Amino acid sequence: MIKRLVVIDGHAILHRAYHALPPLTAPDGTVVNAVYGFASMLLRVIHDLKPEYLIVAFDHAKPTFRKKLFKEYQAQRPEMEKTLISQIDLVKRMVDLMGISVYGLDGYEADDVIGTISTAAGNQKLGDCQLETIIVTGDRDILQLVNNKVKVYLPVKGISESKMYGISEVEEKFGIKPSQIADFKALVGDTADNYPGVAGIGPKTAVDLLHKFKTVEEVYRNLNSIEGKVKEKLIQDKENAFMSKKLATIVCDVPIEIDLARSKLASLEKPGVINFFEEMEFRSMIPRLSSGKEGALLMSQKAAKKKQDNSKQTSLF
Repeated sequence: MIKRLVVIDGHAILHRAYHALPPLTAPDGTVVNAVYGFASMLLRVIHDLKPEYLIVAFDHAKPTFRKKLFKEYQAQRPEMEKTLISQIDLVKRMVDLMGISVYGLDGYEADDVIGTISTAAGNQKLGDCQLETIIVTGDRDILQLVNNKVKVYLPVKGISESKMYGISEVEEKFGIKPSQIADFKALVGDTADNYPGVAGIGPKTAVDLLHKFKTVEEVYRNLNSIEGKVKEKLIQDKENAFMSKKLATIVCDVPIEIDLARSKLASLEKPGVINFFEEMEFRSMIPRLSSGKEGALLMSQKAAKKKQDNSKQTSLF
């Protein structure tokens, strides 16, 4: 029997939701499109994947060790828009009301926290059950964590469609093993995160090198068997290659304590969650929490009060 732990990359999904949906607003004028999208995807993931355990990992604002290693890391990224920043605390409030475990640590990215959680989960013993971890993210770098106990659930169209990536799907898509993704980035660099790799080495050459030598370390141990311009480029940018691999590699031993029992998913049909959805005017989502009596009762009570008060407020959704 297999039990599932789902780990959601909080900022990645929040960011994707923000750009996938129009600027919806709550009654007080607060922009809440990212909150709505995050909630919608969260509920869909729970419905589709049916996890026994659920965790959300968030980035922290303080600089990470990668910024200290390479000051230009992510330097070209535009500042986060204020209307997205304002929704982060709302999402965290919603997740807290749902009773979902949240992890994060100063100095590390959410990717590193997720890598650590996935590694710890892989070592968990649940009697006769096996624990499978599914990471929900829009960040393809996390595909390096895929193994026989870890899969990645990537949105492929807005927030409404996703694809599951196991080992075979990663190999089919990228032509390399999940464990080679950091080596691939070491050679080709990463324009999104702004680290160099080896100048002049493109994806095809990188894949060819990794097919033959497996890792960047082995590429450099076998330079004498590489000829021409490729060898020259590798020699010239050796330092950048190894630095880029450090930047690309997800840390899997972040100093956090994982409490799987605390992450057991309980019913989301809580008064606080229903009240929050009412406050945000996410009324269409309330039935998605569950079809239990508590939700129906609270909805009917609020409907009666609105009718009594002759409220003419309508849902934005």
